[in-house]
Amino acid sequence: MKYFISAGEPSGDLHASRLVKALKEVDRDARFAYLGGDLMAAEAGVQPVIHYRDMAFMGFSEVIRHLPQVLSNLKRAKQAITEQKPDALILVDYPSFNLKLARHAHELGIKVYYYISPKVWAWKEHRVKDIKRYVDRMFCIFPFEVDFYKRRHDYDVTYVGNPSVEEVDEKLRRLPSREEFLKRHNLPDKPIIAIVPGSRKSEIKNNLMIMEQAAAPHDDYQTVIAGAPGIDLQYYGYYITPGTPIITGATFELMHHAKAALVTSGTATLECALLNTPQVVCYRSNGIKLSYQIMEKILKVPFVSLPNLIANRRIVPEMLVHRCTPKLVGRELSNILPGRPGFDNQREGYRLMREILGDSEAATATASAIYTALLPR
Repeated sequence: MKYFISAGEPSGDLHASRLVKALKEVDRDARFAYLGGDLMAAEAGVQPVIHYRDMAFMGFSEVIRHLPQVLSNLKRAKQAITEQKPDALILVDYPSFNLKLARHAHELGIKVYYYISPKVWAWKEHRVKDIKRYVDRMFCIFPFEVDFYKRRHDYDVTYVGNPSVEEVDEKLRRLPSREEFLKRHNLPDKPIIAIVPGSRKSEIKNNLMIMEQAAAPHDDYQTVIAGAPGIDLQYYGYYITPGTPIITGATFELMHHAKAALVTSGTATLECALLNTPQVVCYRSNGIKLSYQIMEKILKVPFVSLPNLIANRRIVPEMLVHRCTPKLVGRELSNILPGRPGFDNQREGYRLMREILGDSEAATATASAIYTALLPR
């Protein structure tokens, strides 16, 4: 069968590449066209219709600035789907773009599947109307999404497992030892507090200085910052104490070898939890209480960090907006260091979270379900 897959950013490229591999295992005649990146290219054996680096525009202002290219990409993608007539269109997150493709494919009579639901449970819940209208089956990677879709929208979705579980376990088997890690990055033999301030300049600007100041009183630890790909190291210098080490391309290893971490909200919070490293989740925007109250109204969920959402309980402290200050973050950090009550409490919470996620291989389960659904009846 022929599959057209749309993944518009680096994380989507990773998850979709695993799905391509799984589809080849269940369907020996599988052929692919896709929007994605190099990982998908390696698995599919063909080049993308559009590379995700020409698609990954985040936020309203960035989309507006690149609107002609966005519209051109959408036109090219629709044309490719029309010309190639795939048996199925498989969408990976990236909802603003992908739901438009879903409608186009649906109108052509092509089956539409969604792997990794948009975060409609947090914001833009109105997108569920288009999902119900144009998507034949949704495959989710968080267990709570099943209840959300059914209870609020009477829409049945399938939980297939979380890909981060197997990805983390695979990476752990290949990780260098602590001694190798310290040597490679020229770090002293001293326990680490990891700071993971995000991958965007705005996140770094708003959070990094606060995070470093919160960790500073713990002089029996070394603070090490995870640098993001594509961010010049000089940019970090505006917000940290001179000489604070920054390492790039090794966030996963850094969180693993750290005794505790300060992490901006996002997928890194789930990875940190799967690595069993206690953490404080930090997210400051303009830092005023009004922003926090507005955010509480907009968000449809009681938490923002993935470990808490998955477990439906407070596993990790969430220091958001006006609560994200050096003093308050520092107090929470002190409570999760080894020997303090929060250290063991978080690890017990992580155990519960992992139990809830289960050990199903998400890509394998999704590929099998899609292929089975497409077989002639």
